[in-house]
Amino acid sequence: MGKRYGGIVFDLDGVICHTDKYHYRAWKAVADRKGIYFDETINNRLRGVSRMESLKIILERYDGTLAEGEMEALAAEKNEIYRRLLAGMTPADLSGEVRRTLEGLRERGIRLAIGSSSRNARLILSRIGLGDYFDAVSDGNNITHSKPDPEVFLKAAQFLGLSPRDCLVVEDAKAGVEAAAAGGFDSAAIGDAARLRLATYDMERFSDLLSICE
Repeated sequence: MGKRYGGIVFDLDGVICHTDKYHYRAWKAVADRKGIYFDETINNRLRGVSRMESLKIILERYDGTLAEGEMEALAAEKNEIYRRLLAGMTPADLSGEVRRTLEGLRERGIRLAIGSSSRNARLILSRIGLGDYFDAVSDGNNITHSKPDPEVFLKAAQFLGLSPRDCLVVEDAKAGVEAAAAGGFDSAAIGDAARLRLATYDMERFSDLLSICE
């Protein structure tokens, strides 16, 4: 079943840890203040999408129009709320299964990276006790195009010193799986993305990576 990969690039939210509830609460606060209808179904459309693209999706329900500066202010407001919520995260938010799997992959000599559209990736990693754990971090601070553009994964591979064909991307969102394919990466999908049957491998649990990466 498995293949030898030199590196693995992980999406962060929904893969290494789960911050969906914090994103939802932060966007909900912003939407409520503007009188925009927002629920968990709409929130699911935001997975793997950049902050500004997420805001554009939310504004589909907005009757008025906003100038670019107003949109940037709303996005900044959401991020301030989100970062306050993240302050409550601890190493307990990292599951034992994820930690053991990462250790098992590292013991096999596989290089590990993060490929996340989030600009808060390093903050989240620090809060859950993985601040200096990964060999490379590519995130929303070093890219200009969000998923399904492959830029974030291509830069992660570059930071690892590996080619896309030697790396596996692990994702939980359709946009992320599409980005992996666009960049020439194999992909392993978990959660909602696994049910779409678009990835190279579909996983039931995170620890399935140990059999994929033999």
